[in-house]
This record gives sequence, C-alpha cells and structure tokens, in this order.
Amino acid sequence: MVNELKDIPTFKNEDEERAFWASHDSTEYMDWSEAEETILPLLKPSTKTISLRLPELMLNELRLIANKRDVPYQSLIKVFLKERIDQELKQYT
Repeated sequence: MVNELKDIPTFKNEDEERAFWASHDSTEYMDWSEAEETILPLLKPSTKTISLRLPELMLNELRLIANKRDVPYQSLIKVFLKERIDQELKQYT
C-alpha cells in the first residue's frame, strides 16, 4: 500500500513555513527514501555565545597547546569538544 503524499502549501514567509513544519510530519508531504544528500560548503553553522568557567590552569594549558599548534585557543576548544562529542555518540550507534 502506497500512501498518497499531500501537497506542500505555499508559504507567505519563512516564519509561516517554520511554524508549519514544527507542527506537521514531513513524511506526509515527501518521500524521504528518494532524498539526495546535498553538501553546502559555504554554509556556516549558526553559533551561540556561552559563558564557560574554566580553572585558570586548564585555560593556560589550552592556550599553551593552541600556541604550539598555531591556532586560536577558542578554536582548539571547539575541536576538542567536537572530537569528544563524536567519540561519545559512537557509543550509541
């Protein structure tokens, strides 16, 4: 049995579209098995500024490592966090 897909409505703006998809199941409107992966190399991920308290010794060690790698220490922190997040998530797959 093949389910008939519903037509995607026309939206007045992005806010209206966002509200629609937040309250509707996309599988009723599109067949995800036919989706193709798209790479958007120039798309920059959105970021959120946070305040993070670190022991001074840890921050100094991070700065030292970053200096040796010739990268900004905040970028190094993001790399370290991403590596650890990926490692943790692998445990659940």
